[in-house]
Order: sequence, then C-alpha cells, then structure tokens
Amino acid sequence: MIIEFEEKMLELIDARIETASDDELFAGGYLRGHISLSVAKCEEQSIGDVEVLKARINESLEEAKSELSPADRIIVADLWDELQNA
Repeated sequence: MIIEFEEKMLELIDARIETASDDELFAGGYLRGHISLSVAKCEEQSIGDVEVLKARINESLEEAKSELSPADRIIVADLWDELQNA
C-alpha cells in the first residue's frame, strides 16, 4: 500500500516538471527525498499503513525545517498539501 502511495506522489511530482516554476521544481525534488526516505523506513519496520507513512513524512519535514528558509518551507508545505489531496 505504501509503495503505491509513493509511486503516486512521485508521478504527480514528475508530471509537473514540464510546467513547474523553479520553486515548484525545488519543492518537488525536496519532497521526493523525504517521501522516499520515509517509505524506506516504513518498509524496514513492516509498516504498510499510508496514514502512518504520511505522519512520518510530516515528521521528517518538521525535523528538517531548519534546512529551509521560511519562504521555502511554505512552498514545500503547499506542494505537500496539494499532493496529498490529489
């Protein structure tokens, strides 16, 4: 189940490449890393629940928030919200 969710998220990010702004490209690349890392950690622990995966991605983004400027955090958060609602 989480692999399907990961594939969907990555496909949605990839589908934007042609028309994405520089900010959107950055946010997509940044999210790809957090999504894939969180999926890998869930798989290691035999977690298949998408809601747990989403919580892990949110935690990962929160832990890394100091890596981004406030403006970049908003761009990443907006894209993440949009992807989850797609």
